[in-house]
Amino acid sequence: MNKKVILQLDALTCPSCLTKIEGALKAQPGVGAIKVLFNAGKVKAEIDDSQTNADALSDVVTKLGYEVQGVKVKDL
Repeated sequence: MNKKVILQLDALTCPSCLTKIEGALKAQPGVGAIKVLFNAGKVKAEIDDSQTNADALSDVVTKLGYEVQGVKVKDL
């Protein structure tokens, strides 16, 4: 089933942050459309939950050096 994952982040300070996060998440299996809302500090991603999950996306972002402050998951 497809789901929408919303990650609330802290410290998105520049446009290169957006590019770095998008690239890392797009490289993950099961990740479809991604939108990083720079001013809101959010990442929205559509995923195939048979291939990945919100925790895996959160781990990727954390390894890039960003703090994930909250995670929401919704069915599509």
